[in-house]
Amino acid sequence: MNTEASLVERARVHAALGDPARLAIVDRLAVSDASPGELAQLLDLPTNLIAHHLGVLSDASLISKTRSEGDRRRSYLRLRREVLAGLLAPRPIRAPRVVFVCTHNSARSQLAAALLAERAAVATASGGTEPAAKVHPRAVRVGRRHGVRLGRVRPVHVDQVVRPGDLVISVCDQAHERSGTPAAMHWSIPDPARVDTDAAFERAYEEIADRVERLVPVLEGPDRV
Repeated sequence: MNTEASLVERARVHAALGDPARLAIVDRLAVSDASPGELAQLLDLPTNLIAHHLGVLSDASLISKTRSEGDRRRSYLRLRREVLAGLLAPRPIRAPRVVFVCTHNSARSQLAAALLAERAAVATASGGTEPAAKVHPRAVRVGRRHGVRLGRVRPVHVDQVVRPGDLVISVCDQAHERSGTPAAMHWSIPDPARVDTDAAFERAYEEIADRVERLVPVLEGPDRV
């Protein structure tokens, strides 16, 4: 891209961010995927106005959309962080403990909890809406390849895990849409078990690791000032 074209693209991004509501959308998507309806509820804005703001952000290539693996009529928006290139400043998040939730608590939520425990001074846990009998062997192997030990953990129901004050993060579309325990944040990560290959689990791990790295700088444990 030549210098003039680069300036035009950068100006488009700055223009797209020149509205408080769009900045609020970007701040939210910096740490959590969300559907248009969820953003409308969060920001207390009518759906037509949310649609307008999302159109502006999409035209500036700041967001992308994926179809839910649960309710196929629903879509989730995610931030294209590479376009911002360091312009993000999400608000700090204070939480005594972070609980990751997926359907079976056998892969994504287990890996996310283990990764965050290694990278942040905050307690972590995980649970499932329909717990499997055991952690998926490919999840154990992909964690081991990256030096993340899942240990002898077993899947448990989310109702046995979540406590008042926990920051709940769903890492599964189905769990996010059907759970009786509302998630404060959502990461729309495809289920690697549907494909059930080492490559699929590797992709899931990489996305989880990226999300964890984004969360750590803004996450404040109970003992941090």
